[in-house]
Amino acid sequence: MRDTSDQRQAAAQRISIIGAIVNALLSALKVIGGVLTGSTALIADGLHSLSDMATDMMVIFLLGISHKKPDKEHPWGHGRFETLGTVFLAVILLSVAGFMTWDSLKLLFAGEIPSPPSWPALIIAAISILANEVLFFYTLKVGKANHSNLIIANAWHHRTDSLSSIVVLIAIAGAILGVWWLDALAAVLVALLIAKIGIDLLLKSLAELVDTGLPQERVNQLRETALSVDGVIDVHNFRTRMMGGQGLLEMHLQIPAHMSASEGHFIGDIVCAKLKDRFDDIGYIIYHIDTYDDELIPDLTQPLMPSRNEVENHLNAAVSRLLGDCPAYELTIYYAPKFIELEIKFSHEIYALLENTGLAGQTLETNLQEELESLNWFRNIRIWLPVNDSQV
Repeated sequence: MRDTSDQRQAAAQRISIIGAIVNALLSALKVIGGVLTGSTALIADGLHSLSDMATDMMVIFLLGISHKKPDKEHPWGHGRFETLGTVFLAVILLSVAGFMTWDSLKLLFAGEIPSPPSWPALIIAAISILANEVLFFYTLKVGKANHSNLIIANAWHHRTDSLSSIVVLIAIAGAILGVWWLDALAAVLVALLIAKIGIDLLLKSLAELVDTGLPQERVNQLRETALSVDGVIDVHNFRTRMMGGQGLLEMHLQIPAHMSASEGHFIGDIVCAKLKDRFDDIGYIIYHIDTYDDELIPDLTQPLMPSRNEVENHLNAAVSRLLGDCPAYELTIYYAPKFIELEIKFSHEIYALLENTGLAGQTLETNLQEELESLNWFRNIRIWLPVNDSQV
């Protein structure tokens, strides 16, 4: 049984809180340890952990907002807050990366050879690697379960912190062995890793803000699922976009022309249920029921198709010419590109009129066909007669 939305949100916030606590401790340990051991790379890595903590705090805040129900001011929900927050976070990461790069390059070209770091810096770097690898796997699992790009990105942020700590470990070992510039160079590499994460987050969030569609592979899967429902002939005008890690769909479902409106919408509801059951990252679905592919014939108003009132006026005049009067009837109109079809269910009074004129039901249908064939929008007519009580 699937977790509810509230349970997923709670799980996402829980892992983000754990990540924030772990990264706060690692940041303090590495910055203080870097100062005491004389390792510039370890201090830079500590700032990286600090950025991870900021990421976790922002994720916690954004999850609280983005999962709110739609309201009057935000009828489509609050998912864009997560996207905007991710953009803001990406800008912060790029700023931190720029500062770290500038500071480390100044140290490299200062012309002074700093003292090598002491061996405890190696232990601190090893602790950081282990802690961030655990955080990475746990956060990635939660992110995939929640289909949240923000949490998944945060998981990879933990992984980059782990990788940067590996670089720092090697750099510290090299600096202790006498390669003094390796420590500062490692700080630059760490800064570049942070910048890459910032750029990736920024590009993904901007793509979401401009309503970029889902990957084609996922679109194909969604279309196949919709087409697998009985009664769906085709799916067209299929549009997708992302909002807060959830997919939004718009589509036209083509059904047989003579299905009723209620059956068509029942089929549409089945399609929605099947899509949400298979893809639980689908947030909202808008569908339109068609009896033809209006994507292939976009200009259906030239010539303008007649309204129900116009059709009834033509039909009443034709029936009155044939029978001398027009009995009560139920009319169903089937609109198709460039023509319409009619289905007429007459009341019992039709028999008296047929008897007075000497017409039979089949003759009436043929004569009506001839009466209306001059109209360029008419193609076919079907007549239904009630049971004739006098003949039972």
